[in-house]
Amino acid sequence: MGEKQQPHDAGRQRLDKWLFFARMVKSRSLAQSYILSGNVRVNGNAVRQSSHLVKLGDRLELSFERSSKILVVLVSGERRGPYEEAKLLYDDQTPPPAPGDRMTPLEQAMREPGSGRPTKKERRALDRFISDSGEGFE
Repeated sequence: MGEKQQPHDAGRQRLDKWLFFARMVKSRSLAQSYILSGNVRVNGNAVRQSSHLVKLGDRLELSFERSSKILVVLVSGERRGPYEEAKLLYDDQTPPPAPGDRMTPLEQAMREPGSGRPTKKERRALDRFISDSGEGFE
């Protein structure tokens, strides 16, 4: 009676559990909603069931808000451990970002004149222009 029973599909694991153990999501319920929204592909096929079983060698394509990941399952997880333990569950085959796609912090902070909200200097110049033109709203 005290003997643990082996699962029917040894080497397979629920997709939501595996994503949680691999630290791709913060909770299993988030993994389930993420899968239901169609952001996960297993071996090229879209999967919308969190109970889908993944096995060793499966290729997972994950589409996050700001990035995408391509992972190959190496091991099924037993627990949600630290990152060093979790990264042993998969082989990350995500291609590196193209060097031209990234903006430097200086480029991110700069904006074209006249686009977006005016700066204080631009606002003062606009106020001077309106007052010099003599047009009032009285």
